Amino acid sequence: MFSNQYIKQRIQKGESLRALGKNPYSNTLERSIKNAMFLDKYKHLAQTEAQRDESVEESIVGRVKLERWMGKASFIKVEDSSGVLQVYFSKNELDTHFEMLKKHLEVGDIVYASGFPFLTKTGELSLHATKIEILTKSIVPLPEKFHGLSDVELRYRQRYLDLIVNPDVRQTFVMRSLIISHIRKFFESKGFLEVETPMLHPIPGGANARPFVTYHNALDIERYLRIAPELYLKRLIVGGFEAIFEINRNFRNEGMDHSHNPEFSMIEFYWAYKTYQDLITLTQELLSYLIDALDLPTQIPHGDDVIDFSQVSILTYKQALIEIGQIDASIVQDPTKLRDFLVAHHLPVTPQMSYGHLQSEAFDAFVEHKLINPTFITEYPIEISPLARRNDIDTTLADRFELFIGGKEIGNGFSELNDPLDQYERFKEQVKARDAGDEEAQYMDEDYVWALAHGMPPTAGQGIGIDRLVMLLTNNKSIKDVILFPAMKPSKMQFKPMEDSDEL
Repeated sequence: MFSNQYIKQRIQKGESLRALGKNPYSNTLERSIKNAMFLDKYKHLAQTEAQRDESVEESIVGRVKLERWMGKASFIKVEDSSGVLQVYFSKNELDTHFEMLKKHLEVGDIVYASGFPFLTKTGELSLHATKIEILTKSIVPLPEKFHGLSDVELRYRQRYLDLIVNPDVRQTFVMRSLIISHIRKFFESKGFLEVETPMLHPIPGGANARPFVTYHNALDIERYLRIAPELYLKRLIVGGFEAIFEINRNFRNEGMDHSHNPEFSMIEFYWAYKTYQDLITLTQELLSYLIDALDLPTQIPHGDDVIDFSQVSILTYKQALIEIGQIDASIVQDPTKLRDFLVAHHLPVTPQMSYGHLQSEAFDAFVEHKLINPTFITEYPIEISPLARRNDIDTTLADRFELFIGGKEIGNGFSELNDPLDQYERFKEQVKARDAGDEEAQYMDEDYVWALAHGMPPTAGQGIGIDRLVMLLTNNKSIKDVILFPAMKPSKMQFKPMEDSDEL
């Protein structure tokens, strides 16, 4: 594993440090200030005649990203989580320690430096170090062109390396953390209570998806990794909670692409005595809140598009097929004509597909990718909404919406079905679909039906995909760019052979 000649040389330098009585993996020195704070605190030196302040002492820590040795002096660039700071040190002050550093210090090492702030002749605010120690010896060299690691697969497989050499990537995940934090603050400000529900389920439910299966040894039974927390959250509404949310990880044993990862993050929230129209209003408030809290413009680039968060549309499912999908109204409103239309366009159609499923196929092919600005699509066919409440006026429709932004579904919400008899019949239809070969159809969950039978108040519920939302707000086109450790196929080269590497 460590057979490469460059690695061997670095290991030898670590052993040499030990021989000098210095631990190459020390943990005894603490910094007084982060780099960004240092640069802000002493920026006034540019306006002083001395352009230095030897009366103060500051200490920093971080990874060496660049070194320049010039005879009896040296400059290194040291990076911590807040940014990069230049450090100057010389033989005159460090004496023999200078020669030790010259022999042992390398790019990638983590160092401690203390000294005073000053401006160089070129006007760069720096730390004039009177003490430098190697805290951690890096035995694997950073890529030579560390200003931009371009091997995408290596970036995902060795995310730690990606974070070291690509500051923009670190910033994306800082932004992700802020987005989740602000989402939590928003719902708490609205009186929602954060809860936690199981991730190991006896029955996979709450969404149409293939589950991952595991085994519980102590109970001697199969369990399923959660595909959605929905049915457990609605049990809590039955129990008396009126406004709850869960920021959760879900697992779906499905295909992977630029917008799908087998494990992903969502927020699901449920609101008693509200309707799906209330959720549309709440979601618009959430989007506006995030734009303001993150100090983002209302127009955000996303790949080749620009998403205008101030331009929000609300369309029915059939309106979208006609106006956005450009399908003639006479075709949309006639199941036979719609089936023939899909066949003519070589889309997958089976004899078992209902009118609602035909509409769904047409929507996926002709509408979804065109919905760039925030668009709420309402009045979904009941056949593709097994957990949503039936519309009182048109029982073929569900009181449901989905939110699309950037050509992708971001959220799904509806007025919840709280009629236990209707829910039981819909579960039976799902079981028939599974028996007919639909691996994503839902299972019968009699315990959930029994919970509904105790009475669930009128409730609206919604799920929002956090990963996809982060993609939109950070201008990333692949979900792998916003998940720290995305799912990858096993590789025979988990560690890139460095003997033949172009990265060195």
